[in-house]
Amino acid sequence: MAEHYKLDRVRDMADNDEDFVMALAAAFIEEVPEDAERLKKAVPSRDYHETYQAAHKMKPTIELFDLGVYDELIEVQNWGKFEEEDKNIDKQLQKVLKAVENATNQIKADFGL
Repeated sequence: MAEHYKLDRVRDMADNDEDFVMALAAAFIEEVPEDAERLKKAVPSRDYHETYQAAHKMKPTIELFDLGVYDELIEVQNWGKFEEEDKNIDKQLQKVLKAVENATNQIKADFGL
């Protein structure tokens, strides 16, 4: 269980209310993969605004579930925010996308979603 994410912060936030933990897991599944898809399209097309918006929206959940890619997500977000045309963030993006995919699959399996 939970090799691609951690529930420590989630359980703290939920005060160990397992129904709330389940609701947060369901919200992760509903929101984060969709935002990751936005990033997957926005970065190659150099849509800085969309990149910033999607990454910014993902930050709290990525941090809450401790996917281990928060710093990379910040780099992706800042690339969009500051329109860093000369910076290549493909490596950071791929790391974020892979972490989201792994966590999504693991959360679905662990929570039966």
